Amino acid sequence: MLSSHPSDALKKKAADLGFFLCSVAKAEPMDAEARRLEEWLNAGYHGKMGYMANHFELRTDPSKLVPGAKSMISLGYNYHNPQVAADPEAPRVSQYAYGEDYHKTIRRKLKELFRWVKEEYGDIQGRVFVDSGPVLERDWARRSGMGWIGKHTLLINRDVGSYFFLAELIIDLPLEPDPPIKDYCGTCTRCIDACPTEAISPSGYVLDGSKCISYLTIELREAIPTEFQGKLEGWAFGCDICQEVCPWNRFARRHHEPAFEPHPELLDMTQRDWMDMTAETFNTVFGRTPVKRAGWDKLMTTIGSRP
Repeated sequence: MLSSHPSDALKKKAADLGFFLCSVAKAEPMDAEARRLEEWLNAGYHGKMGYMANHFELRTDPSKLVPGAKSMISLGYNYHNPQVAADPEAPRVSQYAYGEDYHKTIRRKLKELFRWVKEEYGDIQGRVFVDSGPVLERDWARRSGMGWIGKHTLLINRDVGSYFFLAELIIDLPLEPDPPIKDYCGTCTRCIDACPTEAISPSGYVLDGSKCISYLTIELREAIPTEFQGKLEGWAFGCDICQEVCPWNRFARRHHEPAFEPHPELLDMTQRDWMDMTAETFNTVFGRTPVKRAGWDKLMTTIGSRP
């Protein structure tokens, strides 16, 4: 095992690139997490997200992704933007989808970090991931001490809350791992109580993805089931309710990433602007954002402007 110096140098470089969180876990099979994932899938909580059941072994053993993997580096990139639409009746978009597609922005920085690792430490083998492969990112971030998985099943960091993207770099360089931290949710149930579709289990820590507003407005390609219609609370793409009520997000601070700034028209759009939005306007406002994934038809159906 190398000294902690390589980890410290890597964390400094990651910070220079804009990652406000960086921590290291030993790359090894995730037996306990594999069992939990299997139970979750068997319960049907993944809904129509069939891809969640694919590549099971790859998700739970990093050596299947990078032969000889020694270290899993987890990184956090801030996306918090507390701005809201000027019209309180306008449909809402999750903060993470305000700006440019995060996959592109963060992948560029991750590749630069990996190039730096190779320059510093030689012919290191590895791969980068930004919500783009079979990686249990929250579990790895928890293992590395970046935070704990809250009752809403999102990762929470004591210093910055939960409004951040996760990314990973798996390498065959042994680094000193960071110790995991304890769960600080305590007796709080705000996220459970606030979820309008009751997607979070009564005791927390288990999410029925098929009931989650983010799933209903993004992943589900068919009509939203009648049992959930009228329960979206104005969300057109994604949902931030469980994060908005989380006490730990009082520590969240606004991001400084220009690529994540919303299109100038987005937060000025009124409810009527949304209802009358054409495909051309959709492409103008959302063409470079994650919202493009849903598509104009899906978005308009979600907000009730199309049957």
